[in-house]
Order: sequence, then structure tokens, then C-alpha cells
Amino acid sequence: MQLHGRSLIAGQRASASAAQRLQFHAINPAEGVRLEPAFYEATAGDIEQAVDAAAQAQDNLVTVTPQVRGRFLREIAWAIESLGEELIQRCRAETGLPEARLAGERKRTVNQLVMFAELVEEGSWVDARIDLGRPQRSPVPKPDLRRMLMPIGPIAVFGASNFPLAFSVAGGDTASALAAGNPVIVKAHPCHPGTSELVGEAIRHAAAQAALPPGVFSLLQGAGTHVGTGLVTHPGLRAVGFTGSQRAGLALYTAAAARPTPIPVYAEMGSTNPLFILPGALQSSSAELAAGLAESATLGVGQFCTQPGVVFVLKCPEREPWIEKAGAAIQSRPWGVMLSAQIAEAYETAVSQLEEIDGVNRVSTAGHSPSAPEHRESDGAETTAAVTGRPRAYVTDFKTYVSAPALQAEVFGPSTVFVRVENAHEMLAAARSVEGQLTATIHASTDELREQHALRIALERSAGRVVYNGFPTGVEVCPSMQHGGPYPAATYSQFTSVGSAAILRFARPVCFQNAPEQVLPPALQNANPRNLLRLIDGNPTRTAVTAADP
Repeated sequence: MQLHGRSLIAGQRASASAAQRLQFHAINPAEGVRLEPAFYEATAGDIEQAVDAAAQAQDNLVTVTPQVRGRFLREIAWAIESLGEELIQRCRAETGLPEARLAGERKRTVNQLVMFAELVEEGSWVDARIDLGRPQRSPVPKPDLRRMLMPIGPIAVFGASNFPLAFSVAGGDTASALAAGNPVIVKAHPCHPGTSELVGEAIRHAAAQAALPPGVFSLLQGAGTHVGTGLVTHPGLRAVGFTGSQRAGLALYTAAAARPTPIPVYAEMGSTNPLFILPGALQSSSAELAAGLAESATLGVGQFCTQPGVVFVLKCPEREPWIEKAGAAIQSRPWGVMLSAQIAEAYETAVSQLEEIDGVNRVSTAGHSPSAPEHRESDGAETTAAVTGRPRAYVTDFKTYVSAPALQAEVFGPSTVFVRVENAHEMLAAARSVEGQLTATIHASTDELREQHALRIALERSAGRVVYNGFPTGVEVCPSMQHGGPYPAATYSQFTSVGSAAILRFARPVCFQNAPEQVLPPALQNANPRNLLRLIDGNPTRTAVTAADP
């Protein structure tokens, strides 16, 4: 498929007059070379056209059955798979990610789409609730009340840098918003615009195959902030899905809140994902714990939002040798290509700030040789990858940790800080001091877990997912997953951006009072034509409502 470098607006490519539009290029981070073609920045007119088309599509989507929505999602999955090797190679060139990782991520993307297709086809996610009227009730008649979740309208989705497929154009935000019955406008990430165009074309094709209005999907390209800000502040938009940095997420959140009619920005903004290590874990599995931590901390060059960035270790005889072993294991892991020069530069700045803090020291690598960066061939000459990230491990004490804000901030890259904790009181204080997190992890013996009730409660309050004797990297896509947490990990701790519950962000409850049967949505009709699991007078059932029930 030839790349055109243009935004896709309601089934059509935007015009590409070089005299009227700014241009930008994707950069291969492994080789530092510019990739063709040039991409054209979306204009204010493009944003207006995309949102207007989405609003028109929303009116038509009201009548689209869940079966058609499910078919649409399956068509997207099929179209993405049909892109084959072309998608993987373009994505690899734009991100530096290995082919195996991208193939796995594509499979996850396809599986997410199918999962949401199955969810909407079954239909009970709409949470239909019926309280039958009692007109003879005394002293006040009881009205007939029926409530269900319904789509909220046009959604803006922002592609993430670190997951160019699973959290991007056809990722979980887009899939869940489309599944709920909303049109979607995606702001492509400027690090992988070609990948975004390929997937955007797949969605456009799927919409046509499902005979849906073209405004159901648009893709806007842009390297600056004006496209995202213009989109979020457009009065026709109803919500935003975002995965990325705290700075960018808060900028969008602030812009959306300042609108005459504020809208929610469901932003997942990362965290330090603290680990709490108790003596029992070091005594029983010291070597395995060090190796597992090194793998988790450096996976994907540390560019996962669930990367464990801080490890609190309770005092015991095994602590100091274990910190040396685990820190050396981290720092001996291979350097890797980071997603962009900007991300690599930000990583170096962040670790430089850590090294300037009094009381923070690099973990010794005595006896371990840090792996050198990979070398690649480019135009016949060997060059060192310009945007590599070198794993680093630091050690400090709890007093220094709580007094230095830089130690409590996320470092996006393969860096981990070990914090020496002197007693159980300090460990509990550490758990209570961490800000909102996507994950928190405890490594402990069974007896210790039983005894550490207060520690467990503290972590349940601060994290969206609590991991026991494992590692947080690796997010399973399933109904029970929670990927989100208290601020600043996310803007709304009640919701998740991964798993089938992600659909709840893009729907709102509507109640019908004393509505005639013929105007009710099928999910609320007496006959229950879709055989949904519904709550009728407080009782979950799939049975129909008969005329004699009231």
C-alpha cells in the first residue's frame, strides 16, 4: 500500500498542498535517518470536517445493530492482519522495535478487536435495569423505570508512542469506543505516522465493508500540539482517550475542562510501579527475584508504563548482597534502541537528575560487564544507534527518597531505584507515601503476606492492580484487568483502558420513565429479543417481562 502522508477524513484523504500545509517526517530511531514520505499536518479545517462528519455519523449509528458493530470490529481485525509484513516492517522502521515484539502486538490488537466484537454481540454489557411500574401502589404510584448504557458521541483517541499498534489507531481506546457505538477521530502519534496511515486505511476499508457512514472514523496527522488541542476543544467532541506522559495528559485534561461544556479526558499517564520486597522473598528466591526484576525493568528498553521504577527493600542480612546482585543484573542487560531521539534525550536528562541527588548512588557493577549498544549497518557503514537507552540502577535510603521529588517521578526508560527501608514502620510509610500508581507489587512469604495487612491495604488504596510475587510488566487483555489507578497514574481511577470494562468510559446511562414499548431500545423491551442478562426488580435474569408481571 502506497503511503500518501495525508490525514483520512470520513473516508477521504485530505488535500496535500505543500504551499498550505506544514510537513514532517518519521525518523528511524535505530539509524537516525528520515523516512519517506512527508506527512502533512492536519489543519483547523480538517478538524472541523472530521468532527462534523462524526456528529452526522452518530445520528446514523443509533440505528446500527450490535451485530453490525461486531462485524465492523471483526472487519478491522481482518484488514489489519491482511496488511501482513508491510505493516510490521514500516512499524519497525519508525519505532526501532523488534519484529517479534511487533508481531505479538499486532496479535494483541486483533484479539482486542475480536473481544469487543464478542462483547457487543452478546450485549449484556449495556447493564439493562428494569423496575416495573406499580400504578396501584399507595400512597404514591410507582413509575415504570428502565435504564441502560448508551453511546456518548464522537470520541478523540491519541496514539501512544510505546505501543504503535495496541494503544494506537486501532488499539484498545478505539476498539472500545467503536464497540460502544461512537464515531472515533484518532490523532496519530508523530513517531509512527506511516504505521498509523496503514492501520487507518484498514479501518476505512472495514467501515465500507460494514456499510457504516464514513464519518465513523477519521485519522488526523500532526507533529505539533495544535492538532490535539484543536480537536479536544472542539464543541462537537464528547470524550478523549489518551495514553502517554503526565505532561501531555494534563495539558489535554486542562484544555477539556476549560471548555464551555467540559468533557472527560480518560488519560493513562504512567507511574513508578513500586515493588515492596520483604525478607522472606530474599531468603527463598533471591536469584530468581533478581533475574526477574532485571527482565521486567528493562523489557522494551524500559518503555512500558508498568516498568518497575522503584524497589523498597526491608532490612535483613540478605538485603545488601541482593541489591548488588539485582542492580548489576539490570545494568548488565543490553542497551536498546529507544522509540525516538526525544524520548532518549528525556531519559538521559531524568537519570542525570537522579545522579545529582545527594544520597543517591549507582549500584556497583563489579564482576559484571554492561552490554555495549547494538551496531547496525547503514549505507555500508557501521554506525552506533543514536537513540539507545542504557540500563541504570541506583540505591538510596528512605529519608532521601521522600525528600527528593525526582526520585518519586516516573523515568521513562530502563532505570530502577532501590530504596533501603530499615523497619516495618518505614515500609508502611513508604507504601503510604507513593502517589497513585498503575501497579504495586509485593514479594513476600505466605506468613509475611498474612501479617502485612496494613501494607496490603495501603497498596490497594494507591494502585489499580496489586501484584503478588510477580512483576507488573505484561498486561493481560481480559474482563478482569484493571489498567488505571488513582491520580496521577490516571485521571479517572474508576475506569480501565485495558480489558472489556474499557467500554464503560464511552457510554452513559439513560433512564426511560413510563416509555411506551414501541419507543424503547430492544435491550429494555419486555420481550428481551436479544436474550440479555438484565436486572428486573433487582433480580438478574434473562427472562422476558410478561404483561402480568406488574
